[in-house]
Amino acid sequence: MLKKYLLVFLISMVPLIELRGAVPVGLSSLWGSSLPIVPLYIICILGNMLPVPFIFFFARKVLVWGADKKFIGKFFTFCLEKGEKGGKKLQEKAGRGLYWALFLFVGIPLPGTGAWTGTLAASFLDMDFKKSVIAVMAGVILAGMIMGLASFGIFGAFGTILN
Repeated sequence: MLKKYLLVFLISMVPLIELRGAVPVGLSSLWGSSLPIVPLYIICILGNMLPVPFIFFFARKVLVWGADKKFIGKFFTFCLEKGEKGGKKLQEKAGRGLYWALFLFVGIPLPGTGAWTGTLAASFLDMDFKKSVIAVMAGVILAGMIMGLASFGIFGAFGTILN
């Protein structure tokens, strides 16, 4: 059981997969029995939130540093331009509700939205760290609830069909 907790913790830290992939794995019986819901959510949220401060404070610096490098420069420049352009567009649309927009962006489990992308956007927009972390964490919790409900529905249906 400890291995499964470690597995969902590590899956929660992976960009693009994050908690959205870890919750269904923890609730499934693929590797033994499913994990209890409350400890599963706590582990997944901790795993998903662990990289957030590093992304917020260092991702932009790494991209700026690499923008003039020979092999990675074009890609890093593309990421910087895309991030700044997307951030400005989001800020124009959201206006004063920027933290609510960040919360919803992270909380609705669609491909390309999540704690990693939301935190990177907050960094590009020079948003307040504490408020951004609160919005991202609330979004992660919302995404976890949505994925949990979806997992029960999907895996419950598959279990009924297979039995």
